[in-house]
Amino acid sequence: MRPFASGPVRTIASRIAVAVPRTAIPRPRAQPTTTTFCCQCLRPLSTTPVALSGHNKWSKIKHKKGAADAQKNNMRSQHSKTIALYSRLHGTDNNPQLVTAVANAKKDGVPKAVIDSAIARGQGRSASGASLESLTLEAILPPGVALIIEVETESKARSLQDLKVLVKKHKGTANAATFFFTRLGRVVFAAKEGGAPVGIDDIMDDAIECGAEDLEADEEGNLVVWTQPNMTNAVVNGVGPKFELELLSSEIIWNANEDTKVKIDEGLEATTLSELLAALQEFPEVQAVYGNPTRGDIPEEQWSGIEENLDS
Repeated sequence: MRPFASGPVRTIASRIAVAVPRTAIPRPRAQPTTTTFCCQCLRPLSTTPVALSGHNKWSKIKHKKGAADAQKNNMRSQHSKTIALYSRLHGTDNNPQLVTAVANAKKDGVPKAVIDSAIARGQGRSASGASLESLTLEAILPPGVALIIEVETESKARSLQDLKVLVKKHKGTANAATFFFTRLGRVVFAAKEGGAPVGIDDIMDDAIECGAEDLEADEEGNLVVWTQPNMTNAVVNGVGPKFELELLSSEIIWNANEDTKVKIDEGLEATTLSELLAALQEFPEVQAVYGNPTRGDIPEEQWSGIEENLDS
């Protein structure tokens, strides 16, 4: 007698044994391909542009603002010097030249505080009425540029300390520099509006008698007379009134010697020097800054930032 359902039992068991592993073992999940992974990583890089220095909107605005500020400071400085000059020469009462200088400054938007300070400085006082003391700071900056900074202040010690810190911040050192310059008197005249034109040949003989050593015309056609410091007032009083000339400036300056001038060839050095000069012009007690740099291999724009903040 054949065993009961032996064949079918084995068949069913074998089917079950085969079927169970197929359903119990989970199928592995599909892994992300290399292409998918790389695309996900690269996606932020492809949608985030890199902003390069000097090529964004703010850098252009900042540059234009810096140039405008430098021009404004230079304009204020010129008005301040003119007002102080007329205040010193003719006093504060019944002085039509001072009145005109103040009116011109107001027209150009010079603040009242700056005007009052200039008038007082012409009288040897600060805006508060305190007596002013003169101070000269000499400095050397890379690549060997010499600066002479003239100051009028109520406190020599405080101003000297503040200026030394400012110079050091711009990689400079306080050091002797006067031997790079020659002390000269400089007087600038202009023909009065509506008056007869006056040239160098017209005033030469009288200017020489008053102590002039050289005469020239500047870019605007004004007459510039160079003299020794102690003969400056003689030129002012002996030439201007006789030829009915308007006195634009009368000052004793430090003129850089030609054989000691230093070329500025590096952009970084030009930027550092320009920033220091701009900071000095904003320093309220600084009256003049003289230097011996000359343009080397730098753009005209960079050189302008240096030249416009120097008084020589």
